[in-house]
Parts: sequence; C-alpha cells; structure tokens
Amino acid sequence: MYKLISIVYYLYFKFRGIGLSKKIILRPLVTLSKGWLGDREGKIVIKDDCELSRGVVVNAYGGIVVLGESVFLGEYVVIYGHGGVEVGANTLIAMHTCIVSSNHTIPGKAILIRSQGDILLPVKIGSDVWIGANVTILGGVTIGDGCVVAAGSVVTRDIPPYAIAMGAPARVTNYRHDPNFIANPSNIQS
Repeated sequence: MYKLISIVYYLYFKFRGIGLSKKIILRPLVTLSKGWLGDREGKIVIKDDCELSRGVVVNAYGGIVVLGESVFLGEYVVIYGHGGVEVGANTLIAMHTCIVSSNHTIPGKAILIRSQGDILLPVKIGSDVWIGANVTILGGVTIGDGCVVAAGSVVTRDIPPYAIAMGAPARVTNYRHDPNFIANPSNIQS
C-alpha cells in the first residue's frame, strides 16, 4: 500500500514541477511546495534514494531546497527554504525537526514587525550528518560534514565538521573520532 501511495505522491508532485529523482520514497501526508518570493518561483530538488516520512513539509517559499542522495527526513520534519536550504548526501534528520532559512528584521516600536520583509539566511547541512529529534536549525548556519546534533538542540551558529553539538543554543561538546580525523583546536573553524 505504501508503495502505491509513494507512486501517486511522486506523480502528483512531478506534475507540479518539483524536481524529484525516480528512486525516492514519499510517505503519506508529505507536502512539497515551491512557493513564490516576489516574482521568483521556488525550486525543490530531491535526489536518488531519499525518503520523506509521514507529514514532512518542504516549502521553498521562492527559495531553493536541495536534498542530496540518500537523505532521510523523519516524521513531521519541516523545512522552510526562503533563503535556501542544502542538505548533503547520507544525512539523517529525525522527526519534528524544523529548519528555517529566514528571519524578520526587528524595527523600532513605532513599526509593526509583521510589516517588515524577510531576511534571507541560507542553511547548509553537510553530508553524513545526524540531526536528532525536535532540533531547530535557524537561518545563516552551516553544519559541517559528519556532525551529530543532539535531540532538542537549537542551532544558532555554525558547527564544524565531525562535531557533536547539543543544547539551546547548541554548543560543541565533542568530536567524532576516527583514524583519519584528529580533533585539534587549531583546525576547528569558529
């Protein structure tokens, strides 16, 4: 039954101009929308072997959202692509994570906040990254290749490659160690 639903969703979104690879899985209640930003239509590109779980929402809002090969989005992940969102290959994003690639300006009290335009802030998530459940990723950040972001974290600044980060705001607490990587403060970008 899920395979049939995935095929129907695939055909529907493909007809609406979403850039879908042939080898993806779309679970029930997935929403994909290109949207508009002024006169610019958004773009969504989903590459081979991606899986979008139940209730995932990807809205480009006139920006560009690109999911690399073999990306997994858990249930009810939300991606807002105003400023652009790029997710690298083999990345896992757990359920209820929210990625927002824009913000509002904060005017003086005489001007309504809602009357201000969006500030576009791109988000880049590297390859082989694991984002835990219920993480919030704010605009303008880069999460390096191989990172792990603990459940419930709020990412407000860049995280260097192979870092393990947690908290609100997320802070680096350790690094993934392997024979090819040496955690050394001199090679960590801040």
